[in-house]
Amino acid sequence: MNLSGQKVEPEVVSYPGQAVTLRCQFPNPGETQLTQVSWIFERTDTERTNIAVFHPSFGVNYPTKSPVAGRVRFILDPPTLDNPSIQISNVKMTDEGRYICEYATYPSGNEQGVSSLVMLAKPKNIATTVTVTAGKTPVIVARCESSNGRPAATISWSTTLNGNVTTPITTDNPDNTVSVQSAYMLAPQPSDNGKDISCVVSHRTMPQPETFPMKLVVEYPPRVQIKGYDNWYRGQTSAFLTCQADGNPVPTTVTWKTLSGLMPETVQVQENRLAVQKVDDAINTTFICEVRNSLGYGRDQVTVFVREQPPPPSNAGVIAGVIFACILAVILLGVLIYFLVFHNRRQQHGYRGTGKPAGAPYDSFTRLFGSAKSSKNGTGNNGNNNTPIYRGEVGLNEKTTNQGMHPGGVALLETTHTHTAEDILLSREMDEVERKKFDELEEEDERYDHFGGGGPILQLRPHVDDLDDDMESQRDGSVISRTAVYV
Repeated sequence: MNLSGQKVEPEVVSYPGQAVTLRCQFPNPGETQLTQVSWIFERTDTERTNIAVFHPSFGVNYPTKSPVAGRVRFILDPPTLDNPSIQISNVKMTDEGRYICEYATYPSGNEQGVSSLVMLAKPKNIATTVTVTAGKTPVIVARCESSNGRPAATISWSTTLNGNVTTPITTDNPDNTVSVQSAYMLAPQPSDNGKDISCVVSHRTMPQPETFPMKLVVEYPPRVQIKGYDNWYRGQTSAFLTCQADGNPVPTTVTWKTLSGLMPETVQVQENRLAVQKVDDAINTTFICEVRNSLGYGRDQVTVFVREQPPPPSNAGVIAGVIFACILAVILLGVLIYFLVFHNRRQQHGYRGTGKPAGAPYDSFTRLFGSAKSSKNGTGNNGNNNTPIYRGEVGLNEKTTNQGMHPGGVALLETTHTHTAEDILLSREMDEVERKKFDELEEEDERYDHFGGGGPILQLRPHVDDLDDDMESQRDGSVISRTAVYV
């Protein structure tokens, strides 16, 4: 307690073997008369011991019965009442406690300030597993201890096991250090052998917790299982039984025998393996495998029934193959249908072009519309939209000269029209409205005049605004006029 501005350090931390300075000052006493200063060590609330006294007239005194006798001194020599700080050298764990700087004053009486000395000691931490035998009763399977530390350490456990942590046991040592013990309890099972468990120790002197990873050690008698029997049939060769055993400690002996006591002549024992050279009726018996370790033994048995014929082969692979083939066929069929539909639509709708590239084949677009240059150069029909279209693969003269006129027929002429590629837009998609327009144009075909006398039948072209509606794409990729007459 500080009654008049007396200055002391509330807490001083130290390790064993170090020197500690405890400061005390009485600044600005004013009219208060300082007559004497004493240092008192208080280990507990009931135990008080003077360790250093200073009087301006009588000097310094260090009581010989104090626990710090021979290790305490005033910093100033000689000391003053204004600054009676002390130093304790080679501190011990038992030096921890309260140090009171008390002034005798006039007229106020005694005034004091308190400093607490906190001693720290880094503990020694260890963790071990306990070898146990599998059972139903909970036992200690791991221990963790933090000894000779100050203050007491904190111990925790990290594991996936379904056990319990015991209440920590704290022990106060004679040197004022503390030891803490903790244990982990579990009803051990064979499956717990080798499981991970960690002890974690936290302490004020350590920058981070210290972790001790461990693996449980659970001992148990052998667990045995026979594998390899699967519908043996008469005449089968190379049949085997395998005795699989698991135990801790490791099993040392494996013994094969039969329920009847006699081992068939066609059977060979190879440690944990039993080999049947040829299956016959003598194999119709019960085979027993017995395995031992230091804790006891375990056994398993299998009864063999010899079949007359081998089991039918499994058709699982065939079924899987059929299912896979069906799925593949469906996928291929879908791809084929998509290709046919897409290709058919492209043939029906034609394509939109801007002219024939150099060196391109003489396609239906060129055959139908001819060269755009003739119209621009004035060699066409001067923009007459009613110009007749004569369609044919050869010229009129060649046709009539070499082949003659078909009786009662007409000649098919090759001409060029006056419309340029820029004036004509071919639509990719011909909707129902366009098709209706084409039907109306076909009805008008019947009203066009025809010319006799063996001459060609001429049909007037519609107005340029209706030119787009006059075009029709064919399945072979060609484009023809709906209103022109082809013979």
